Amino acid sequence: MRIVVVEDDERISAFVARGLGAQGHQVSVAMTGADGIVLASEPDVDLVILDLGLPDIDGVDVLSQLRRTRGVPPVLVLTARDAIADKVEVLDRGADDYLTKPFALDELLARVRVLARRSDQPTANRLERAGLVLDLGARRATRDGRVIDLSTREFALLAYLMRNPGQVLSRVQILAAVWEYDFDPLSNVVDVYVRYLRRKIDREDEESLIETVRGAGYRFRA
Repeated sequence: MRIVVVEDDERISAFVARGLGAQGHQVSVAMTGADGIVLASEPDVDLVILDLGLPDIDGVDVLSQLRRTRGVPPVLVLTARDAIADKVEVLDRGADDYLTKPFALDELLARVRVLARRSDQPTANRLERAGLVLDLGARRATRDGRVIDLSTREFALLAYLMRNPGQVLSRVQILAAVWEYDFDPLSNVVDVYVRYLRRKIDREDEESLIETVRGAGYRFRA
C-alpha cells in the first residue's frame, strides 16, 4: 500500500513511517496541510493518516477538502484531541477511523489493516449493492438513480452495514461502530434507525436489503 502521513511532528512522522515501512508499505510524509492535500490526491494513494494540529491548515479543514475530492482514499485521523466532540466532528466530516495520541504502533498497524480490507471495494469512496450506491466522499446515497435523503446517523449506519455484506452484526456491534459510545444494550435505537433506512432504501416489491436475524442482529444481504 502507498500511505500518506500528514504530520508536522518529525519524531512522530518518522516513527509512523518506520513502522509502516517495516510492514512493506510505501510511505510519503507531508509536514503541512497544503502538502498533504496534494499528496493525498495522487491517484495511487491507498490510505491517508492525518494529524489535526497542523501548522498551516487545521486538520479538520484538510479532511473536509479531501472529502470534496472524488477518489480520495480512506482517512485515519491521528491526533492528541480526545474530546468526544472532536471525535464526532471528524467522523461526521468523513474520517474512516480515529486514533488518539499517545498510541501503540501495533494498534495503528491493526487499524491500517482494517481500513485496507474495507478498501477492497471497487473504489475506496463508493459502496454499491443491488442498485444502492453510497458515495462516501460526497455523503450521497442513491438507489436506481433516485437520490435518498439520509441523516448523518442513517448514512453512517448504512455504510457500516454495506461494508459488511452477509455478516450478522449484533446491536452492540452496531452501537459501538456507529454511535461511538456505550448505549444501554436494551435500547431500541438500532431497531428504530433500521426501520428508518428500510423505508428509504427498499423497493416495495422486494425483500428488504437489511435482513433481521432473530436473536442475533441485522445482516445486509450480500
